[in-house]
Amino acid sequence: MNITFRQLRVFAEVARSGSVQRAAEALHLTSPAVSMAVKELEGQVGMPLFDRGSRKLVLSTAGEYFLVYARRLLATLKEAEDAMARFTRIETGLLTVGMVSSAKYFLPALLAEFHREHPAVEVRLKLGNREQLAAMMAANEVDLAIMGRPPKEFPNRAEPFAMHPHVLITAPEHPFTALETVPAAALAREPFIVREAGSGTRAALEEYLDTHHLKPMVVMEIDSTEAIKQAVMAGLGVALVSLHTIGLEWRNGLVAAPAVEGLPLMRRWHVVNTAAKLLSPAAEALRYFVLEHGEARLAAMFGDDAPQVL
Repeated sequence: MNITFRQLRVFAEVARSGSVQRAAEALHLTSPAVSMAVKELEGQVGMPLFDRGSRKLVLSTAGEYFLVYARRLLATLKEAEDAMARFTRIETGLLTVGMVSSAKYFLPALLAEFHREHPAVEVRLKLGNREQLAAMMAANEVDLAIMGRPPKEFPNRAEPFAMHPHVLITAPEHPFTALETVPAAALAREPFIVREAGSGTRAALEEYLDTHHLKPMVVMEIDSTEAIKQAVMAGLGVALVSLHTIGLEWRNGLVAAPAVEGLPLMRRWHVVNTAAKLLSPAAEALRYFVLEHGEARLAAMFGDDAPQVL
């Protein structure tokens, strides 16, 4: 088959987005160019790669199998590009950085500082929970990942760069706010709003509950920290969240972070890459930048206004 890497990139992006138009926007191409590339690829393969019976493009069975090999080929090409860049030590090109949702409250500002020092490096962000980031790393879809708990599914280099405290948040008028310290046992009577299974925040909560032998009532499971904060503000329950996600709401009195026995739960932020991956000079530059500046940036953003429980 006379397949080009351009066709593979287009195919992989259409498969990811489920839309020719969104793929065209992501790749800075026209929609007709994307459609043509997919048709040319299907002509080379000899069978349809998408089922076109609905509005959203869905991979056919053959397409699902082919996507696995397309991603492998694209990942191998990226490794070759990174290896060649190491010989010249040129800090240019595209970096794909994965991050858990809690990191979106500080990482974009840190990347803006990095870009000012390294203007020739383009950074693309991918958002996911811990399990999703682990899958992206295993598939070589991201160069680096910013996350709390490093993956255990494969060998990786995980380097801590800052503390990552988790606190309990309540509505401002919650009875807990009148207590000097809330005993852990009191949480057993509270309705909890939790993140989805597979997220680092959910894992932190489960660890805390196991440590204190608690089995509280879960009233809502939401895969968005923003939605969890809104639910807490509405008085629907309490939640354990990263301190780094509540700065705006806490400073404006929209949520409270009462002192609770055993909290804050202290974790660490890590910059992670797969052990087998040979980082490009640009990726190494970002890794060093995060390790050098990450802690100070977080302290500047959250240190002075942190709840008194810290």
